[in-house]
Amino acid sequence: MSKFLKGTFILLLAGLITRVLGFINRIVIARSIGEEGVGLYMMAFPTFILVVTLTQMGLPVAISKNIAEAEAKGNHKEIKKILVVSLAITISLSLIFTPALILLAPILSTTLFTDPRTYYPLIAIAPVVPVIAVSSVLRGYFQGRQNMRPSAISQILEQLVRITLIAVMTKSFLPYGIEYAAAAAMVAAIIGEVVSLVYLMTTFKLKKRFKLRKNFFQFVHSGKKTFNDLMEIALPTMGSRMIGSVAWFFEPIVVAHSLALAGVLAIEATKQYGSLTGFAMPLLMLPSFVTYSLATSLVPAISEANSQNNHQLIEHRLQQALRFAFLTGGLSVIVLYVLAEPLMELMYGSTKGSDFIRLMAPFFLFYYYQGPLQAVLQALNLARAAMINSLIGAVIKTAVIFILASQPSFGINGVALGIIVGFVLVTVLHFATVLKKISFSFHVRDYVKGTIIMGISAWIGYWLFEHILLGEHLAIRVLSAAFGMSIIYIFLLILAGLIKKEELKRIPIIRNLIPI
Repeated sequence: MSKFLKGTFILLLAGLITRVLGFINRIVIARSIGEEGVGLYMMAFPTFILVVTLTQMGLPVAISKNIAEAEAKGNHKEIKKILVVSLAITISLSLIFTPALILLAPILSTTLFTDPRTYYPLIAIAPVVPVIAVSSVLRGYFQGRQNMRPSAISQILEQLVRITLIAVMTKSFLPYGIEYAAAAAMVAAIIGEVVSLVYLMTTFKLKKRFKLRKNFFQFVHSGKKTFNDLMEIALPTMGSRMIGSVAWFFEPIVVAHSLALAGVLAIEATKQYGSLTGFAMPLLMLPSFVTYSLATSLVPAISEANSQNNHQLIEHRLQQALRFAFLTGGLSVIVLYVLAEPLMELMYGSTKGSDFIRLMAPFFLFYYYQGPLQAVLQALNLARAAMINSLIGAVIKTAVIFILASQPSFGINGVALGIIVGFVLVTVLHFATVLKKISFSFHVRDYVKGTIIMGISAWIGYWLFEHILLGEHLAIRVLSAAFGMSIIYIFLLILAGLIKKEELKRIPIIRNLIPI
């Protein structure tokens, strides 16, 4: 098995575990502090992501790409220089932006978010910025060497610690007010990140090929070329992520003011935003662990192939990623669309947010494509083009949200439509940019087959849930319908030739149990 496939498989497995744990974490938060508490949490969270993006400066992708190239040449001195320069940058930036977040929290909470209670979650999350800054550098190092295991295990550890603490901490602080409970949820996240960093540092110390602290500052001073090489990738990547982070930062602000123009009170706006971003969106984004794993593995794999001018391998990797994203994303879309209401009822004890899922799920296929396409652009030194695409999408999304959400006839549904327009547009632009650089075959017939299979599987799943499983417990009905849809979907994919026998042979369980 190639490093690309092995790394992707490890990240897929870890991604599945961390997303499930993260989702359990969301359910615990939602049941502990309700949609209003989740709304406060989600209003503060984009600000934190913006600060982290500024601190990371797009370095994780640049580190991964440059270390993959240095590793291919056996240049261990350059690998150390990349690490030293990256750590010096991220630690310095975190020492600037962490105090800035703490000082600006009162202004952000009262003026921009129109809900002063967001102050407490903002203050609570600030100390984690330096921790994430160092963790991201170490993850980039391991990913660049195409060793995905440390990154995967660290993510699982972080979620396990967070989920262990979240219920206890939110319940302990809830008597003091919802804002304190939301802040406690942030503190649980900090402790999880610290444990994750300790693991990464320990693993690095055991597996490193050089002493990082030896002549640290000499490597910093002599790292001008390394700094320039990193910035060549990091700055456009940061620009692209900054656009997404700034757009996300402004999203709750625009939503709050737009809904106010539509006549929605601040507390009600917080609840509605909580239902959309805290209940519906995590469920819709749950399957994206697949495309995240693909994207993370694609950057070093395609960078290595590109440095060797192996265009055939680049096209092969891209075709693999896009087809996998379509097939896995298709199953996610039909399960979420058909079972939107029972899933929400089962997990949150409320059907609020199910309308958002039905509205947005069919379009999320575009979102599942976006990660792999952006990774390919970054690996091919087209990060600047990805940044421009993201900027266009962010501007259009924000404009659509403001125009629609400020009208009483749309309200919070206008926010959902704006988010859809944003990610569909960015994905289309990314795809067009990749096509300019790489000429590859687009098998329209396969996508038509896949769409028809999605429709058939969705209809069977709906019929199972509404007729065959009617007398069962809700959890059994949901799991049985989802399992039934999955089996039918996979069987039809094999029948249509969209999943090939050669690919099934690579899966040990299937290879051992089923003669192919």
